[in-house]
Amino acid sequence: MRTDIPARRLACLLLLMTAPALRAADQKEAAGGLPYVYTRWEQFTTANGLPNDHIFAVRAFGSKVWVGTEDGLACLDKATGRWRVWKEADGLPWRVVSAIDVDPQTGDVWIGLFGGGLARFSAGRFDHFNQLNSGLVNDVVYGVAVENDHVWAATTAGASRYNVVSDQWTIYTEKNAPMEEIWNYSVCYNDGLVYLGVWGSGVLEFNVRTERWKDYLDPDGEMEIDLYRDDGIIHNITTGVSYIDSVLWVSTYFGGCRYDGRHWRGWYADESGLPSDFINAVKGRGANEAWFATDKGVGALMDFATDTWVTYTTDGVHHAGQAVIQRGTNVLATVDTGFNLAHNYALAVEFDGPDVWIGTSKGLSRARGDGYYPGLGPAPQTASPNPTNEPSPTP
Repeated sequence: MRTDIPARRLACLLLLMTAPALRAADQKEAAGGLPYVYTRWEQFTTANGLPNDHIFAVRAFGSKVWVGTEDGLACLDKATGRWRVWKEADGLPWRVVSAIDVDPQTGDVWIGLFGGGLARFSAGRFDHFNQLNSGLVNDVVYGVAVENDHVWAATTAGASRYNVVSDQWTIYTEKNAPMEEIWNYSVCYNDGLVYLGVWGSGVLEFNVRTERWKDYLDPDGEMEIDLYRDDGIIHNITTGVSYIDSVLWVSTYFGGCRYDGRHWRGWYADESGLPSDFINAVKGRGANEAWFATDKGVGALMDFATDTWVTYTTDGVHHAGQAVIQRGTNVLATVDTGFNLAHNYALAVEFDGPDVWIGTSKGLSRARGDGYYPGLGPAPQTASPNPTNEPSPTP
């Protein structure tokens, strides 16, 4: 049963648990609690100060939000609401910024360049690393991750690990790592483990302490279908990895999955809140929550234990959007959020405290998390949605 709720009355979501119009089964489903739904959204485009509307990467760090676009690097100072932009004329070594990470020890910003190698932005200066002047294995960089005194670059010809203290590089390809393919699409680091999402080679795990590799491949060997449910990674063509709270979240072009060290769980669009199986990126907020950026919107698994999702999409014409709350395949409610995603083709997700940033092919969106709570909650939300359907000029 589908229940349409105007955004300005989102606080009335509590009625889902008492409304006589709902079937008894729906009331029972809702009685377990409801997830937080983002209804206050802001959009940023070139009209607001971005150098380009095609957003590849977003990284929030402290009071700054760094954004990688198809034509330049941008940084939002949240305290002032002002954007600063760097293009090639400003010293940026390459126009297309495909990945960003920040070194928590130094504050240096590491920038993956799509075709231009790797850059470090430190003290107002760009240092450039490429195939000709360093140990970077390839100049097409899809992912960047800072690991202690090292920086990892995921490229189309393997992965490179750079020691910023000793100025030494290590290259990983099929010759010294379990890569059936060498197209590295993403990389992340947390708690002593580096994970690489490799196009055609599933996920590789690198233990920093032992410097040993472990691979995760779809065990049924079928590229077209997932022959055996939850037997391992859902597909070998991986696009994103996110490791947090001892849980690995994985996105592929054929669904998404979760691994807790013992058990795998996979999802397809027809059985979950994923708007599409074609997933560009994933970001875990913890062991219980992860957001999947797809070509048809964003699917947020808000409570893994109960399989509760919130799916955000926009109509793409009238700047109107909605959030669908569902448990498994059972739709609990549809919420009118107003203008939410700048575009349904989502490429990046970043958490910024209770807020969420979404990079899309036609702009950057920020979801305000006033009153955010993890998991499920019995209380109604009190945050008021943006009353207009127009982009917000400031944060």
